[in-house]
Amino acid sequence: MFDMFSMMGKLKEVQAKMKEAQDNLQFITVTAESGAGLVKAKVNGQRKLISLEIDDSLLNKEDKEMISDLVVAAVNKAMDEAGEKAKDEMKRHTEGLLPNIPGLDLNNLGL
Repeated sequence: MFDMFSMMGKLKEVQAKMKEAQDNLQFITVTAESGAGLVKAKVNGQRKLISLEIDDSLLNKEDKEMISDLVVAAVNKAMDEAGEKAKDEMKRHTEGLLPNIPGLDLNNLGL
């Protein structure tokens, strides 16, 4: 039989674990590059850009559009990788806390 009080306790436990996992996302960092390493972007698990490095060889006005494209590519790649790591971290913190309920997906909460 379904025990509502037990389920409510589990939900509170999941909520606490998810908060802990979300707090830890700031410590996950991913660095991605584009243009064979000419542009590097570092992003944390909260999908915030932490740093951006542009090789000195790119810093002239004629290459402004190319630099912009490389920056976008590096940041997007870092954001994607950070998102995957964040998803894994959230899953690791909440795994086994709730029964397998069809349609209940906690992976995207807080991301």
